[in-house]
Amino acid sequence: MAKPNYSFEKRQREIAKKKKKEEKLKDKVERKQHSDAPGDSQEAAELPVVAHEGGTPSA
Repeated sequence: MAKPNYSFEKRQREIAKKKKKEEKLKDKVERKQHSDAPGDSQEAAELPVVAHEGGTPSA
């Protein structure tokens, strides 16, 4: 019976992890680029401000 090649399996897992990490980083950069669009900043500025619940202001 043949022995399992653990070093090959480990290297394959490392390659898969590296590929997944690169894909996540790429997605993150794409999301950031889309959120930096000029229309998005105006929409964020138009959101209503929620007042703090509670008693009187402390200042």
